[in-house]
Parts: sequence; C-alpha cells; structure tokens
Amino acid sequence: MNLKAEIVSVGTELLLGQVIDTNTVEISQSLAELGIGCYFHTSVGDNPLRLSAVLSQALVRSNVVIITGGLGPTEDDLTKEVLAAVTGRPLVLDPAAREHVESYFRSLGREMSQNNLRQAMLPQGAEMLPNPRGTAPGVYLHAHGAHVFCLPGVPTEMRTMWKESVAPRLVRIREGGGVIRSKTLRFYGIGEAALEERVKDLLHGNNPTLAPYASVGEARLRITARAESEEAAVSLIAPLQQEILRRVGEYLYGEDDDSLESVVGRLLQEKGMRIATAESCTGGLIAHRITNVPGSSAYFGQGWIVYSNEAKVRELGVSPETLERFGAVSEEVAQEMAQGALQRSGAEIALAVTGIAGPTGGTPAKPVGTVCFAVATAQGSQTVTRSFRGNREDIKWRSASEALNLARLALIS
Repeated sequence: MNLKAEIVSVGTELLLGQVIDTNTVEISQSLAELGIGCYFHTSVGDNPLRLSAVLSQALVRSNVVIITGGLGPTEDDLTKEVLAAVTGRPLVLDPAAREHVESYFRSLGREMSQNNLRQAMLPQGAEMLPNPRGTAPGVYLHAHGAHVFCLPGVPTEMRTMWKESVAPRLVRIREGGGVIRSKTLRFYGIGEAALEERVKDLLHGNNPTLAPYASVGEARLRITARAESEEAAVSLIAPLQQEILRRVGEYLYGEDDDSLESVVGRLLQEKGMRIATAESCTGGLIAHRITNVPGSSAYFGQGWIVYSNEAKVRELGVSPETLERFGAVSEEVAQEMAQGALQRSGAEIALAVTGIAGPTGGTPAKPVGTVCFAVATAQGSQTVTRSFRGNREDIKWRSASEALNLARLALIS
C-alpha cells in the first residue's frame, strides 16, 4: 500500500517556543527509515476549532496521520474529543484503557483522580495503544480511509509507543502492497554538499531512490527500494550501494544504526584492545559517547578530564615547558596528554583533545574552533589540528566525532 503520512503536533507550548518539538523530528526520521513518505508537519495549539480544521484537512490529504500531544487528563487536552467529532464518532469509556490508567496508579501506590478517567475515553471503534511509561493510552483509529495514531507528547512515552505499537503496525499496513527496504550509509569527513555533488546523477532514480541527509559533523545517504519481496528489494539496493562506495567509499564509516562510537567499540572488541581518553575542551564528551554503547566496559577502563593546565601536568604528566612554549591548544600538548593517558591506563590506544570551544578565548593565531588531537599507541602517536565552526556545543560535538574517527582510522590501519 502506498502510504502518505503527515504529523500533527498539538500544544500551545509548541507555538510559544516553550517546548522544542523533538517528536516530529524522531517520527519523521523513523518514517523515512520505514520508506514511508512524510509530506506535512503541522503544529497547532490547544484550540478545538483550529485543531478540528487541521485534522479535517489531514484526513483528506493523507492516509497516515500521526498526532502527538493533547492526551492528558486536563480540559485543555482535546485531541481525542476533536478526533471523535471530526470522524463523527462518540467518545466511549474503553475498558482496556480504563484498566491501563487504573493499574498505572496502583503500581505507584497513588490514588487516581477522577479526571484521569478522561484518558480512558476513546472514539468509538478505536483501539487502545498501550503506554508502558505513562498514564495516557494511545489511540489507533481507521477512519475516512486514513490510519490515525494518537500518541502522548512526552518524548519518552511517545518513543516507546512508536517502537512497540506504531512502527510495527505501519509495516504490516505497508506490506499489503509489497515490501519497502531502506539502507542508510554513514559518512564522516565529507560534507553533505560535497557528498551530494559526488553522487548527484544517482539522486534521480525511481526504484531504488537515493536521498542525502546531514547531521552535525557527518552525512548520510539513504537508499530505498520497493519490491515484491525482501530479497528482491535487497537485490535492487546492492548495485546502487556498490556504485556509491566506488565513488565515496573512503568516507564510509558505517551503516544503518551505526555510530562512530559503536564502530570504534566493535573494532576494539574485535582486536581485543582497550581505549583511554584525555579531554580538555570536550569535557568528557568522548568518554560519554563511548560509554553510551552497551558493553563498553569491555574496552573502556578510564578517562581524564584535564581542563586546566595544572590538571594536565598533575594528572597526565604534561611538561610545563611544553605548555609554556606551545600553549595548551597545541599538537605538542595533545600528544603528551595522549601518551600520559596511554601509560597511566594500561590501554592499547589513547585519544587526546585540547582546543577552544568558544565563544571566547580565541586569538588571531588560534581562533575559536581550533582543536588539536592526538592518538597514541605503543607504536607511536599521530597528531592533527582541525578548525570547526558553530556554537560551543557544536564545536564540542564535532571535536568528539573527530577524535572517535581518528581512533577508528588508527584501528583499521
């Protein structure tokens, strides 16, 4: 079945800029990975007339409508009421939804307020979607030729329900007309514009299709194929993937759900090696990303955050003379940081980073965004200096990514 999706985010707080709508970003990304096109994003406040107009239009132009927000127990939570009115259905007390709400409060040992029963009211004919993380059940309704999903606005609740209830259902609906398979190729060291330029002539195919995406510090290409079977879809993807790798394969670091940190972790495990980190401007972000990967205790034992010059000398043995002669932001200091971390940790590879994340602290010789890196092993060390743009958080993230990529390159060399 050819699915055309749109997302409706409900909540006046979104329009006031008090809350950032991360739900729409995550749902859009997931729809893309499922091979389902998303054509409209709409944010609407807690106003029944405006919400009614938005939903009425959505049901006409899309056959998948995903609504987030407005499922709470208070009077301004209007999503189900408006959906019921727009589809011409009464709201009814759903026994399964009532048990869900009541059992949630029982599990907390708290008394349920009567207004929480509003969360158990569903449009007639709708199906409850379980919410393992909160009181508000979700809703699935097939009406006016559209598959309508109502999810809570709380991101952690939405995310769990999407993965457990919505995405699997959409796959079943979609596969009524064949199979859609997507593969994401992840690149580091080449920008989105440069990557697109190298594969520009491949972007105009119909099946499979190729689409570029960008995030901070890296770029992606998504290949999507439609076919009668999984095997046929994979066969359509393979030649295009091979041609892409022929052109830009030197920048490829992973596929699908890979991240730089997960790829580095996998390489370390394959080689039976451990890694240590020495961080200044990133403030522990490299270690944080490494340890976000399950099982990282097998290859990460310790790291140092040495923000001040005194800490660099005391904790890692950086020479005061090196600091005086070259400055804290220098390849020479990064090298001594990495060597100190290698020696003190007993690891087989160590990363070090020192730089100027801004917005102050830059000089004409070393402007904001100047970051020095070092990778040390028993065979020696390598250093490099990069210049990044962006705000403080961008520079820190890009610096951590660069360090992880340098580790990756060292492990595959």
